[in-house]
Amino acid sequence: MVQVKDIGDISFTSEVLESKKTVLVDFWAPWCGPCRMVSNVIDEIANEYSESIKVVKLNTDDNPGTAASYGIRSIPTLMIFKKGQRVDTVIGAVPKSTLANKLQEYLKEN
Repeated sequence: MVQVKDIGDISFTSEVLESKKTVLVDFWAPWCGPCRMVSNVIDEIANEYSESIKVVKLNTDDNPGTAASYGIRSIPTLMIFKKGQRVDTVIGAVPKSTLANKLQEYLKEN
């Protein structure tokens, strides 16, 4: 079982922007119901794609700087980063198939 790593404003650059792997970032907060709903999907994706992507979570309440710099206005917001660039954004609690299909697009390009 892969543990999804919690990151913050300070570690965002090293964990996401400088990562050699494609990174899925889950912007969330503890009080957010839809965030809790999508949490299991995030864990499943982290396990299934552990060889090819990195999955991290960023609590927007504790790390407002990063959330503000990426214009996060509603959560959950899931962003896909590749080679330090944001390549896609999914807003809201989406089914696993939607997220998996999005990731597949970017994994094909590796």
